[in-house]
Amino acid sequence: MKALRRTLTISCLALLISCGTGWAAPINDRVVAFVDNQAITLSEFEEQYKNTLRVTATVTGEEVLNTMINRILLLREAKKYRIEAPTKEELIKEYINLKIRALLTVSDREIEEFYLANSREFPGLQYDDVRAEIENYLSEKLLNEKLKATIKELRNNAFIKIQLK
Repeated sequence: MKALRRTLTISCLALLISCGTGWAAPINDRVVAFVDNQAITLSEFEEQYKNTLRVTATVTGEEVLNTMINRILLLREAKKYRIEAPTKEELIKEYINLKIRALLTVSDREIEEFYLANSREFPGLQYDDVRAEIENYLSEKLLNEKLKATIKELRNNAFIKIQLK
């Protein structure tokens, strides 16, 4: 019985040792950034960078990485508010619409002032003809400013470590 146990133990050890070499596969990826407890890997970054280059040929790696970080922060905020959407992109849009855009207003006075200050840009067009276009422009401008401020605040409240070289 002892001999059988010893043979079985030695066989199991030999099997573990021979299989163990397959468990220690080389690591082909590394972390390029941390956002609190979430990592962005080099392979994720390279894929996003490659995809972004197809659309914007002059984008830098730093810009792509910052966009990835901002996206993680916005997704996290959307989940805090239990916003649901079929895709991550739609989730971010829904968060922006509910928590930022919904709180913005452009007054009639601001629209009129913009029209008067930029009347040369609207040759032959009356205020009523361009009012909706101006309101949309001012709303989008204000949204961009508020979104930048929101992202800045989220970044200030997060632990972000970038290791991209």
